[in-house]
Amino acid sequence: MEELETKKGRIAVLNDPQVQILNGNSFLELLFSATQNTIVLSKLNFPDSFFDLKTGLAGEIFQKLSNYKSRMIVLGDFSNIESKSLRDLIYECNKNGNVVFTERLEDAIELLK
Repeated sequence: MEELETKKGRIAVLNDPQVQILNGNSFLELLFSATQNTIVLSKLNFPDSFFDLKTGLAGEIFQKLSNYKSRMIVLGDFSNIESKSLRDLIYECNKNGNVVFTERLEDAIELLK
């Protein structure tokens, strides 16, 4: 993982699309391997089940972020999402700033709280 200094603090960036977060435990391992409390991941690091809110994977990961007082940025194109509930979740996350979904890292840093 690469570390970057930003105006919102240091962040850990995973630049490996081959890493897959298949469940809450694999996310926790990744979170603990980061030396910063903000982790940047790609949309490609998550299985489709993360974006299907009925599976509970997103909720499980968000709970772990809350428990460990961490933040997450997910980079990718989220403009063509058909699920209203997922669009609403992304909107609320971006508004609250602990979990941010954007295409560009610079935009995500602006949204972080």
